[in-house]
Amino acid sequence: MENNTYDAIVIGSGISGGWAAKELCDNGMKTLVLERGRNIEHIKDYPTATKDPWEFPHRQQMPLKALEENPIVSKCYAYGEATEHFFVKDKEHPYIQEKPFDWIRGYQVGGKSIIWGRACQRWSDFEFSAPQRYGYAVDWPIRYDDIAPWYSHVEKFAGICGNKDGLEAMPDGDYLPPFEMSCVESDIQKKINARYKDRHMVHARWAHLTKPEPIHLEQGRGQCQARDLCYRGCPFGGYFSSVSSTLPWAKKTGNLTIRPFSVVHSIIYDEEKGKAVGVKVIDANTKQETLFYAKVIFLNAACLNTNLILLNSTSSRFPNGLGNDNGLLGKYIAFHNYRASVFGRVEGYEDKYYYGRNPTNPIIANYRNLHKQDTDYLGGFLTFVFSTRPTPGDVDGVIGADLKNTLTEPGSWVAGMYMQGETIPKESNHVRLSKDKKDAWGIPQLIMSVSYDDNDEKMVADFLEQSAEMLSAVGVKDIQKNDSHRAPGLDIHEMGGCRMGHDPETSLLNKWNQLHLCKNVYVTDGACMTSTGNQSPSILYMAFAARAANHAVQEIKNGNL
Repeated sequence: MENNTYDAIVIGSGISGGWAAKELCDNGMKTLVLERGRNIEHIKDYPTATKDPWEFPHRQQMPLKALEENPIVSKCYAYGEATEHFFVKDKEHPYIQEKPFDWIRGYQVGGKSIIWGRACQRWSDFEFSAPQRYGYAVDWPIRYDDIAPWYSHVEKFAGICGNKDGLEAMPDGDYLPPFEMSCVESDIQKKINARYKDRHMVHARWAHLTKPEPIHLEQGRGQCQARDLCYRGCPFGGYFSSVSSTLPWAKKTGNLTIRPFSVVHSIIYDEEKGKAVGVKVIDANTKQETLFYAKVIFLNAACLNTNLILLNSTSSRFPNGLGNDNGLLGKYIAFHNYRASVFGRVEGYEDKYYYGRNPTNPIIANYRNLHKQDTDYLGGFLTFVFSTRPTPGDVDGVIGADLKNTLTEPGSWVAGMYMQGETIPKESNHVRLSKDKKDAWGIPQLIMSVSYDDNDEKMVADFLEQSAEMLSAVGVKDIQKNDSHRAPGLDIHEMGGCRMGHDPETSLLNKWNQLHLCKNVYVTDGACMTSTGNQSPSILYMAFAARAANHAVQEIKNGNL
């Protein structure tokens, strides 16, 4: 026990787990980070980061057999021959789809922070107050002012580029300079902002070092090179990830221990002490069981695995899962709706192009249901805007010098929009443990029962109508609307199941992300979310993790944990 005892244990090494580890280590806490996947070290373990397309056996196309063996994870936007090593293999990590759900996972040190989308908008008070104002989910126990200083804390360290735009629906942060918009995007921005008084197209906020500050250079990171090969791992550290930033920083303190290949089975609850005392771990390779102990435990295994671990953490005191007296653990799972997109052809600008491969997109801040409900559905959506000037697709019969000349002359401009829509948490959207099926480590498989509802359908229809109207108004031609009808999950923004709230009767966590009924366990990944908002959530998880870690340190000093 003495050799396996730490001040703190962090379960998961991704975006939120890395932040919890950094803050705990910075405060002198001997911290163990448990990661179920393999170890990854910055630069050394990015095998494809600098490869050209012709250096891949299949020119970056996945062989048919690999696609057949991985029907779920192969749907992910970031999956391919250059990145497959950062994703799980479907057959090795089964789960049960009571309703269709594409669960995308990356089990390695750094988790999905290596392959994430990197958008980092702040929530506003509209999102924190919406459940109370409109009568869904439960009231958030915090408001924007509670989390704003922690947004700044993580933005300055992680490096987020963007503009200060003064938007009520999307608060400003501490930003590096943004990437320039393309000429088409700049023109669309001017026309939309002039035509619509309630709609604002701005530079989105992204986790890229456009102009590194001393704190980023101290981390060993450098300027983003606009290669747009982020999902391979960035050898420049140009975008934020746990393996390029928070974990190496924590390691320099001498307080960090990372243990890969550690599949967490459950959290150990001591009924005499009335608190959690440790974590039961199954070695991913040998299946050997080991117990680790700590004063405080942070759950950052990513939303659905965090729910699984808590549900599997049973005892005489908590027969239905740790802290789950109210029976709400695993319920009110929500996600972001990405189903809808609109695009068309842009005339002109044929003497214009762009330099580099901009890894960011502009954004139109949410303009629905802000001060009051102004639609027949609840919630709002972000609108991502994009433009490109692709090479011609039709080169049939063209060979030799003519083919080269054709490929070097880009085709017409294309512009479009796609949605990131809020979904409303509901009790029927839930996950639970299978009673008869287990994984390779003897842990119950997770049953997914999550789906869209009528509210989502109405939002999709509104997005398609409004976005097509905006594109038409700015001169885009041959506009096409698309609803992919894809299953939930590919947004990779699953949230809820262990929500924050005021009341232990209706929530699992308090305003500090502590379990109401087990105060030395903190949950600061997507599982903690009371509602989804419409902004990308990762930067909020980082802020929650940093805030909670500092709270835990103070509570330990005060003798409360």
